[in-house]
Order: sequence, then C-alpha cells, then structure tokens
Amino acid sequence: MISAKDKERVVVSAESGARLLPRCMLLEFVSRTSCTCSVYRATRRRSLVIELPVIRQAPSVTYIVFAYSIMRIPFPRFLFKLLLVACVLVAVTASHGQQPKPKATPTPPVNQGDLESITTFIRRVRLPITVVDKKERFVPGLTKNDFLVFEDKVPQQIETFSDDIGQSESLYVAVLMDTSPSTAGKLKFEHESAMNFIQTVVRPRKDRVLFATFDHEISLRQDFTDKLELLDRAVFGVKNLGRQTALYDAIWQFCDEKLRSVSGRRVVVVITDGEDTYSRANLRDAVDIAQRTETTIFAISTKAGFISTVPGVEAGQVKDKEDRELQRLAEETGGMAFFTGDMLSLERSFNKISKALRAQYLVTYKPVNDRYDGSFRRIEVKLTGNRGDLKVRTKHAYKAIPDSVRP
Repeated sequence: MISAKDKERVVVSAESGARLLPRCMLLEFVSRTSCTCSVYRATRRRSLVIELPVIRQAPSVTYIVFAYSIMRIPFPRFLFKLLLVACVLVAVTASHGQQPKPKATPTPPVNQGDLESITTFIRRVRLPITVVDKKERFVPGLTKNDFLVFEDKVPQQIETFSDDIGQSESLYVAVLMDTSPSTAGKLKFEHESAMNFIQTVVRPRKDRVLFATFDHEISLRQDFTDKLELLDRAVFGVKNLGRQTALYDAIWQFCDEKLRSVSGRRVVVVITDGEDTYSRANLRDAVDIAQRTETTIFAISTKAGFISTVPGVEAGQVKDKEDRELQRLAEETGGMAFFTGDMLSLERSFNKISKALRAQYLVTYKPVNDRYDGSFRRIEVKLTGNRGDLKVRTKHAYKAIPDSVRP
C-alpha cells in the first residue's frame, strides 16, 4: 500500500473539464459546475488508483465525488489508459442521465370558430361519377359541359373535371368478408369471391388492397398491399366463424380509420349475406361515413351460396329487407350491389366493377351553401341535352359537417 504521505493532493477547477494527470494518468471529470473537485494521485511504483464515481445532487449543481481504493496492479500502459477512459465514460453517462428532461410545449387549443372558417375555406365536394346506357354499358368521352350538379336543388359551379382518373389515380380497396354464423356452408364461395375480385380489379404496383373479416369482432387480416401472395394467404387463412354480424360497424371503422387518410380513389367491397345483427351503427351511419370519406361501396351478396344451393334463394333476385338495404348501401355511395350464386356470373360482376372504376369521371365543386351546420345535403347530377337514355351513378348526399379527408 502507498502511505498517505506519498500522496499528492491536486485541486482541479471544473472549468478545465477533463485531463490526464501525469504519471498515473488519472482522469478527472467535473460536470457542469464551477465548483472544484479534489482527487488524490499515486506517485510511486506505477500503482493504479481505482475510482468509483458516485453522483450527488445539490439544489442547483450536479458534481461527481470520487471514492478511492488504492492498490498495486502491474498494468501495461495501454490497458491502463483504456480502463481509465472506460471509467470516465461511465461517469459521463451517469451524470447526463441525471439532467431533467425538457417539457414539451403544449399545443395551443384551436378555437372552434377558427376551425370552422378554415374548413369552410378549403372544403370541396368530390364526386366520382359513372355514366351507363340502357344496356349498362359505360359511356366514355363526356366533358365538363355535359354535367349539371345540384345541391338541394341549387345549381353548383363545377370547379374541376377529370375523365382519366381510372388511369391516373391509384385505387385503395378495402375487401370486407362476412364470417358470421349465417355464412356457414358458404365460406368457400366467399374465399373465391374475394380473391377473384382482387385479381380482376386490382392493378399490381399501382393499386392497394386491404383485407378484413367481420362477425361479432372486426379483424384486419392484411393491411394495404399490392402483393397478391400476401392477400391470398390472408383470404384463404380464414377458417373459423364468429357469433354475430357487425356489417355496418365494419364499414364505419375502415372508412373512418383507413380510407379517410389515403390519397387516391377509395372503394369498399363487402362480401356478405346482407343481414346485420350486431352493429351499434345502422345503415344510415354506414352510408354517411362512406359519403363523408368519398368512398364508393360495392356489395356482393353470398345469400345464394355456390350455384344457388341455399333453399328458397334465387341468384340475381332482390327479395327481402336485407337485400334492399344492401342495394341502398351501394347505390347511395355511387356503387352497385350484385346478387349472384355461381362463379361465372360472379366473374361478370367483377369485370363490371373493374370497368366502372376505370370509366369514372371526377367532378369537384364548392357548395354555394358554405355553412357546415350538420344539415343533410342532397346531391343530384344530370346530363345536359335531355339524355334520358343515359343513367348517372354517384353519391346521393352528404352531411355538412367540418371533416378532414385527404384529397
């Protein structure tokens, strides 16, 4: 051991930061304070001073006090330096961890009046429009001057018009498949329906598809992707059925949480028998959220099952209240409902949907009534020139509330 008389006391100012003492190469560290720190150093026999940093806090300063244990260790010089550097790094890290974290500046509250004025200023109504003739063939080649737009019977000024959105804009499709008890025996039909739609309608590397199921629970099986292998695995991986049917809740959730924020055209494809037994939302709620998020809904009924094997149900027929609600859900958002029971007619339906999405026009206008007071606004789109042989499909209405939808 080295006696006390062989030690030399050294006082180092904090402003000098850190330095190597001569001979034993002890490193001194003082953190963010103008006070002094006292250390002892050995002066004989290349003995090593082992320093254990201890953090102490005062009301306004943070400093380090070194505890000493002096022992002889024959160390090569480079290992000696390496150990000293490691000790100092530990001390620096401990001292830094004691500094209080700055508090985030709170976001100032938004005045409701300001929010309304901003939303009113930037708000536009977007209308994806499809035009068909009496034989349900799509009509291309129309221009801005061929359309008249009315809101609550008041003429509106068309601001922008596009006839190539089918090629220029990406398509985001949410495929929602019913896995409730009423679909027992039709799961294979639903699998085939979902994948046939995806393969027929979606363009690789341009469009994106989300796949989800709904029963008494709503489950996202695959988020938006353009990879068919992932979607195939998700669709055919569905094996179990739930206990109820939450159709309207599923539409609400995916329109509000997923489709609202994407940039492009928004489509929901519902594969179901049409009977909702469990939702908190109702038909009006589902139509409202689809209209507000500018989402078009296509419905495919599985009530007839494969080749119309379900007793008392005929393919292609709208028979009961559930069928009519499914049809209304689609038509009020600008889409279509299909009631089919065999794969051949189903493929024709998918081809029809694909052509409809490719043949859409896009019209935008700023409402003359720019008050967002929660009122229900009726929309009517007509063609000029008394073209009674043509039919226009678009959403029928929307609720005038401040909302945010990505264009």
